Amino acid sequence: MSATSGIGVSQDLRDVFSAAVDSKRVRFIKVSIQNETLVHDVSYAVHGSLEEDLPILQDTLDDKTPAYVLARVDDPPTEWLAIFYVPDSAKVRDKMLYASTRNSLIKSLGSTSFTDSLFATSKFDVTPEAYQAHKRHQAAPQPMSAREKEMADIKAAEREGGVPYRGSQVRTSIVGTGVGLNWGADVEEAVKGLAEGDARRLVILTINPATETLVLRSSSEADLSQLSSALPSSEPCYAFLSLPRPTVFIYSCPSSSPVKHRMIYSSGASGVYTSAKSLIPNLAARKVETSDPGELAEAWVKAEIGLNAQEDSQPVSQGTSGGGFARPKGPGRRR
Repeated sequence: MSATSGIGVSQDLRDVFSAAVDSKRVRFIKVSIQNETLVHDVSYAVHGSLEEDLPILQDTLDDKTPAYVLARVDDPPTEWLAIFYVPDSAKVRDKMLYASTRNSLIKSLGSTSFTDSLFATSKFDVTPEAYQAHKRHQAAPQPMSAREKEMADIKAAEREGGVPYRGSQVRTSIVGTGVGLNWGADVEEAVKGLAEGDARRLVILTINPATETLVLRSSSEADLSQLSSALPSSEPCYAFLSLPRPTVFIYSCPSSSPVKHRMIYSSGASGVYTSAKSLIPNLAARKVETSDPGELAEAWVKAEIGLNAQEDSQPVSQGTSGGGFARPKGPGRRR
């Protein structure tokens, strides 16, 4: 059976629902499928709150027959809850028919009127207690990935520290005024040196929060195979790795590091990258970010920046085609 059954809504059902929306006195509208058409079965008036009226459905619904119930919610009374009742004991054909028709029902009556839906496989799923559990589930925070949890912690720390969060594009740096961190002469010299020569070098920078200054932690010859072991495993850092072409910017922020440190480095990462672009003409457009330095395997980093193994080991001629990372020619190769 296709995703949609092609079954339409009867004009009588349209009229009943339209009148119920206008009157605000109808609590439930039961809908069933008859002769390949969605029809109105029965309606019930509002007597109390939705939870107080739900027991009505225990006598209305059949243990083995699917049905749709359109229920008016209490606040605001202009909104509706769609209950899709398909009991486990129903015939397989009926289950499939009602499952493939529910979208047609909602769209035909106006999807903007329905702000919530409830799937029921027995009458126990439409009791007041079940509806309360449904609302608690709807209000509960959605599960977050490790990265999302980390960013939520950073935002919370920013709020506690009085730093406004306005989105990633306009965040104000917590360690500066939004302009960026201070660069020492040794830091600038080390980063700028990556654009000169063909050596593979790794420059690792950290932040001194007291002076809002970038600190040169180390500058040494290294390649991708040594990257994961060279970065600090328990504290954030910025790193620049010359391949030699391109040079890659890496922001490493281990999940185990203190929230305050993660907040500082997260706020300053964009400014460091932007400043470095004026010093390193061949800085890769794609940045590498990780919460686990141990995951920075050579193949993974190359994939992140769009660089494959063949392009890393061979010069790229002007006529070479392909979707990989096109490396700029070095000095002296221009014609």
